[in-house]
Amino acid sequence: MALIADDAADRAGQLLALTERLIAILREETALIEARKPLPNGDAAEEKARLVNAYRLEMARIKAEPALITGAAPTMHAALRRATEALNEALAAHTLALEAVKILSEGLVQAIAEEVARHTTGAGAYGADGAFAGASGPTPVALNKTA
Repeated sequence: MALIADDAADRAGQLLALTERLIAILREETALIEARKPLPNGDAAEEKARLVNAYRLEMARIKAEPALITGAAPTMHAALRRATEALNEALAAHTLALEAVKILSEGLVQAIAEEVARHTTGAGAYGADGAFAGASGPTPVALNKTA
């Protein structure tokens, strides 16, 4: 969904509003992650996806055709520059929070897998030389399918 604007000033204003809304969403999500609460889903997630896609498309259009916003006032360009910097900062904080959750989740899964493996290895056995050889693999199980 591309922005529909009357002129460069209108496009810059819409882009600024879009950027500010994305910043707000990212900051809200980062706060939720840091508070160890689930991220929004449903309408909120759809809104974020739509806005991100619109921002991506609009930035690609402006990159291909800079004249789309060159006619905007210098103050609007400055506001867009500040908003873009704030968006990059919000993205960096969001990424950092998500990476922390990923690392914690992977560590938890690894710890659970190691504990399960420790409890499911078979009993130790004696080797041919009479020495205790430790676990020899999973414990064999027989199933009675008549029950």
